[in-house]
Amino acid sequence: MGKQERIFASDEAAAAAAEIAALVERSRAAQQEIEDYSQEQVDALIRAMVWSVARPGVAEEIARLTVEETRLGNYEGKYLKIHRKTRAALMDIIDDKSVGVLEEYPERNIVVIAKPVGVIGALSPSTNPEATPVIKAINAVKGRNSIIIAPHPRAKLTNKAVCDRMREAIDKMGAPADLVISIDTPTLEKTNELMRQCDRILATGGGAMVQAAYSSGTPALGVGVGNAVITVDETADLDEAAEKIRISKTLDFAASCSADNSVLLVESIYDDMLEKLKAQGGYVLGEEEKAKLQDVLWIDGALNAKVVAQPPETIAGMAGFEIPEGTKFFIVPETGAGPDHPFSGEKLTVTMALYKVKDIDEAIERTNEIQAYQGQGHSCGIYSTSDANVMKLANATKTSRVMVNQPQAASNSGNLWNGMRQTFSLGCGSWGGNGTNNNITWRDLINETWVSKPLATPKTLPSDEELFGDVIEKLG
Repeated sequence: MGKQERIFASDEAAAAAAEIAALVERSRAAQQEIEDYSQEQVDALIRAMVWSVARPGVAEEIARLTVEETRLGNYEGKYLKIHRKTRAALMDIIDDKSVGVLEEYPERNIVVIAKPVGVIGALSPSTNPEATPVIKAINAVKGRNSIIIAPHPRAKLTNKAVCDRMREAIDKMGAPADLVISIDTPTLEKTNELMRQCDRILATGGGAMVQAAYSSGTPALGVGVGNAVITVDETADLDEAAEKIRISKTLDFAASCSADNSVLLVESIYDDMLEKLKAQGGYVLGEEEKAKLQDVLWIDGALNAKVVAQPPETIAGMAGFEIPEGTKFFIVPETGAGPDHPFSGEKLTVTMALYKVKDIDEAIERTNEIQAYQGQGHSCGIYSTSDANVMKLANATKTSRVMVNQPQAASNSGNLWNGMRQTFSLGCGSWGGNGTNNNITWRDLINETWVSKPLATPKTLPSDEELFGDVIEKLG
């Protein structure tokens, strides 16, 4: 880098730091105004925020804008997220107590009090830019925080439109609009500055950005790489499984990191299940087509951004092969896992790797092999009526979520048919390089004060014989 380039880079970094500092100052002032809000005031705010973007007419407008700007996914998927997912996320937290005393433990004489963190710095991806800002914002405000949202550059107009409507609603409710602030002209420098200057980071995006969040020096909540592996065992309802796999694989053209990337079929039902997948719109690729698809999905080992969340016709055209009318997703027969078998990894397209396994034990072995390559800690699923098989898979896999008889992409982050917390931020535990396994909500965006009073009757230590038992004899 020459001298002039270094000066320019330095000036750009200084300008980014100053711009973000001004936004953080505004955000912090707004947060301090609601620090003493009651539960009723907080809940009225988040209801208004969701209604402002999810009400009839507006939801359709945002869904159309998202597809037009990002060229990712489809209108139906975007509309479901902004219209339905935001409502479900609100419903999931609206009755939660987030102000004052959260919990009491009389037997320990302890009470737990909720306190806001301050300014939340949120990263929003290009794949879910319509609902992610809303869900992160209502969880931030539920904890009496403010939030600044840094969008992917490919979704900056959508992010601004969503945030502007929430700001208008907040203002009409008598609260400071700066509780929600959008970075309207995002750059890497500004995003990095936001992560340095905010009080807590809520990062959803690519692996490099999440890693940057963890390396920023600011407490961060991030997500791991997705690569959901689905097992169908010999006890499953095959018609139900095939339909739900199709729903999950094709939702928003597989923009979700929770989409079914690999499906493992127990050999006794393999042929029948494959036919049912084909009847749902699955197209089985031959070896030549598989090679062509591989060449277009990955460039120099990296996923090609041009194929992410695109229709099957578009991808087939890019790869140079014909597909039958009615094709909804690709089925790629696979036998291995790891770098030499790229289809075993996350694809973010309507492409599904298909494996034949002998039984549940081999399914577990294969799941762990696939996710050791990509997606460890994120999620897996199973179609089964055997509780023994379900629990065997759950106990033996390094995963934070196991969806049972549910479409994975629509279920991991919570839905009306399950009890998972509604979110778009999925912790993957130490397996995925994260600090949490749970579906991240407002509870992860607060501080807690534990108040401890003396016990009426102090505890007493048991005798050594009671405490150590036969250990004394064995150790001598």
